Amino acid sequence: MSNPSKDVPWSIIFDAYDIHSHNFDESPFYISAQQIKDATSHFSKTAEREVRILCYQAQRKDQPEVFTNSGLFLLPVKNGHYAIMKGEGYMEIPEITSPSTKFRPAHGFELESAKVGDSEMQHLDFAHASGMLEDFVGEGRLYLTIRGRKYTPEFSFSVDGVQITQKSVQTEVDAGYEGEGVVVLVEGKNTKVKDTIIRQLYYPYRKWAKETGKRVIPMFFEKNDDEYMFWMYEFTDPDDYNSIRLVRSCRNRLT
Repeated sequence: MSNPSKDVPWSIIFDAYDIHSHNFDESPFYISAQQIKDATSHFSKTAEREVRILCYQAQRKDQPEVFTNSGLFLLPVKNGHYAIMKGEGYMEIPEITSPSTKFRPAHGFELESAKVGDSEMQHLDFAHASGMLEDFVGEGRLYLTIRGRKYTPEFSFSVDGVQITQKSVQTEVDAGYEGEGVVVLVEGKNTKVKDTIIRQLYYPYRKWAKETGKRVIPMFFEKNDDEYMFWMYEFTDPDDYNSIRLVRSCRNRLT
């Protein structure tokens, strides 16, 4: 599967810089936003020449054909600069097949304002306020301390044995919570997502591990109808992009 709106522009970009002949087993191919603009400047449609749109590849369905056919994916390495990598850049978000657990909220009254709207952040805030998030994580009290866009410090890592270094990449989680010994980073969804780029968890994981020195727990959260679903992950080797592993998952219904 590929993204037709990106297929032709990226094919032009690959031809313009002879990316097809690059040896990805030895190193990434680095490309700048300016190079992408130069190669696609003759396109009339914004979607075919806008760097932000062309480089948005958060799920496999967002990738252009030239990437999927060659087993490549895109990573930002600093502001306006990207690395085209060989390897598995994405992870599946598995279905939770276990029965849903009935959960009784910690608050003793109904939160009326929580019913207004349908945003990822709103549902995540309710999961925290009700005690549901703390119950799943199992690390005691958690306090909301992280929101909004941040920039990564410099760090290096490997993808299929190939080293890469990034610095000052904009990254964001829907919410971050700090406990006595942990930092919990949550990416929230209010629609079903089958897969996602690992970077969405990995870059914030590396940032907050370096900034705090605490154990960082990356998570996905999804509100689907009346179910609250949680996935907890870990990176078994902090320096290995592909070392992500599902620790556990659950789905809750309110009683």
